Amino acid sequence: MSVPRVGKALLAATLPFETESAQRSWFAVLSTLAVYGTCLWLVFGTPLWVQIPASIIAGLTQLRLFALFHDHLHGALLAKSKPAQWIMSAVGLHVLAPRSVWKETHDFHHRNNGKLEWTSVGSYLVMTTEQYDAASAAERKAYLRARHPLTIFFGYVLVMMAGMCIAAFRRSPKRHWGGPLALVIHFGIMGLLIWQYGVLIALFALVIPSMVDHMLVAYLFYAQHNFPETRFYTRSEWDYTDAAVNGSSYMVMGPAMRWFCANLGYHHIHHLNARIPFYRLPEAMAAIEELQSPHRTSLALHDLVACLRLKRWDAQNHRMVPND
Repeated sequence: MSVPRVGKALLAATLPFETESAQRSWFAVLSTLAVYGTCLWLVFGTPLWVQIPASIIAGLTQLRLFALFHDHLHGALLAKSKPAQWIMSAVGLHVLAPRSVWKETHDFHHRNNGKLEWTSVGSYLVMTTEQYDAASAAERKAYLRARHPLTIFFGYVLVMMAGMCIAAFRRSPKRHWGGPLALVIHFGIMGLLIWQYGVLIALFALVIPSMVDHMLVAYLFYAQHNFPETRFYTRSEWDYTDAAVNGSSYMVMGPAMRWFCANLGYHHIHHLNARIPFYRLPEAMAAIEELQSPHRTSLALHDLVACLRLKRWDAQNHRMVPND
């Protein structure tokens, strides 16, 4: 490669990978639903040593359902199929990410990825060192609380229920009525499970899978933009392709986690072109030389710690820094 492609030329190089295979997409959706259903079925009437791993695997598979829903709303997966639209709308309600809320906030995040003034929409608010130093004690506490590991760990309640369902509805009740509907369905299912099968089955069939799913969703969307080598930009500095490639990470995963995440780890390519189906992201990376040396992170403990320690953007040195 003599001169690396940037801007429109780099984006153009990704366009051939937008082509979707409907057969492959439907297989991904239906096989994921089959695995998810099997895991939930195993929760009922089996020994505890089967119920616990089945519940955790159900949560990981629910993460894959969320990722397929995410691809669908980007127009990358079965966007023109009415049955797929019905299935994915139901998935969105089930995973506490109503279609209208997710599409509004996530599309905005993609259009403004890396802009300092809009980091809080669809991701996590980032303060510069100057903004943090000038903030009141209450503002600092709220900021650090929003980025705290416990907020991510309890993403089920704090990110999805409180953010996606309640806060979005309060912001725009007419548009985001799906938030309360999702909560009514969720707690209705929980109540029905407790009534018919007891608290333990409700825990294994609904609560634990949701906790696993939403903890990972919350962390993935944190770490894929808040990692040691990330970049943030003022409005005048911002460039779409530069922000996609340098402000989004490639999260290294093994084959199992790549399946459960539906290749969400290829985030730098996804932000460059969100219309590439998840199963073609590795192909795009292998074919486009400019995308083969991304900023990397992983789910290894040292990378988790490195990402979670980052608190503020040091604009002078162009890097995220911890508070200590």
